[in-house]
Amino acid sequence: MMRIALEGVLVMLIVATGRTAAAPPDSSGQRYTIEKVVETALRLNHGLAAARFEVEQSDARVREAWGYALPKLDLLGTYSRALKKQVFFLPDFNDLSSGRVQPVEIGSDHSLNMGVSASQVLFNSAVFTGVGAARVYSRAARDVLRAKEVETVTNARKAFYGVQVAGEVVAMMRETMTNAEENLHNVKVLTAQGLSSEYDQLRAEVGVANLRPEVINAENSYSLALNNLKITMGIPFSDTVEVDGTLEFEPLPPRVMEAAAESVLILNPGLRAARLQTEVNDAFITAERSNYLPTLAAFGNYQWQTQKNDLHISSADFVGSAIVGLTLSMNVFSGLQTNARVEQAKLELRKSEEQVVGLELGLRTLVESITLRLRSAAERVEAQGKTVEMARKGYRIANTRFTSGSGTQLEVRDAILALTAARVNRIQAIYDYLVASAELDQALGRLPAYVEGAIEE
Repeated sequence: MMRIALEGVLVMLIVATGRTAAAPPDSSGQRYTIEKVVETALRLNHGLAAARFEVEQSDARVREAWGYALPKLDLLGTYSRALKKQVFFLPDFNDLSSGRVQPVEIGSDHSLNMGVSASQVLFNSAVFTGVGAARVYSRAARDVLRAKEVETVTNARKAFYGVQVAGEVVAMMRETMTNAEENLHNVKVLTAQGLSSEYDQLRAEVGVANLRPEVINAENSYSLALNNLKITMGIPFSDTVEVDGTLEFEPLPPRVMEAAAESVLILNPGLRAARLQTEVNDAFITAERSNYLPTLAAFGNYQWQTQKNDLHISSADFVGSAIVGLTLSMNVFSGLQTNARVEQAKLELRKSEEQVVGLELGLRTLVESITLRLRSAAERVEAQGKTVEMARKGYRIANTRFTSGSGTQLEVRDAILALTAARVNRIQAIYDYLVASAELDQALGRLPAYVEGAIEE
């Protein structure tokens, strides 16, 4: 029974979390509080850095969308050298009756044109729809970043709790080993005095021998948990890391769990991003439909030009011209491409709406599951706390009875196993509660108070 419970705890410690491979400053010998673990993970996580770049990219897209609505100004300049001048044909005026024509060269050897042109869209539905869609996309990118931040913090917290519980198991197994060795010593003394049998001594020796592998397994699991913490923080395996703090039961305020089912539909950043995506897809429908509408734009240009047979050009040789006007364009038929694009945009909108509904149902189920786990773990923590005290008392009684000659070695062994199992169950209950608490915070998009101030909203 004890072995099964221990294996459950040890396996629980090896949890896959977000992994990074950045190269931070040497942290050898540093002690890490949970605040420092979270801060390091937020600073070095590659996925989080990519999400920040996505926000910057979305802001650039907003500026790009605005650019289509702003005036466009171009400077133009061309120079050409006529290798063979163009000609046009005139009748032979010396003999008009001959019907012959004569080529006449036109133009000059050198031609120089300079100008400035400007245009401004006066009406184009796609342009103004694009500005709104880009803004919504930018907001969605920020929610995605928030979701990644919360995920990174959650993984860091879970890895830290994993190291703490692994340390608790190591300490507990070493104490159990000490109790077993103390019991073996008592058995040897009583056997030497003829008050205990050789069989009792043999069983005590086997009990100690069986515990040694458990201690080694616990120590190995602690090393694995530390490596997992290093991966989560993004620091090298060669760094020596020690965690600061013990595994403590920290109950959540009841109001948080009571309101979680409704709050998750408002606060979850992933859900907010999905809803914003539906707004973007709706804007795409409007943008595609705008291809049915005309585009009206104003334009104007001013041009300076000159032509000469030599390159002795001065400002007096240029002649200016200017023009302003409006252009109106409207697509009449494009092979039903516009219809197809509008239909595709509608389907994308419907797909995103279905994804939102599915995500809402999934989050409700997730929060309900986490809440049940929290309540169960809290009850187990309270119950196992009492069980541990009773098991300690039982061990002391069994040990006293055995040393006084009124008890048996089997009673002492059973008391050791009962105490170990009770302590394992309590440690696992606390760990389960803390992990579920971190996952609830992730679902609600919440960050611990020691993190909120370090992240820009």
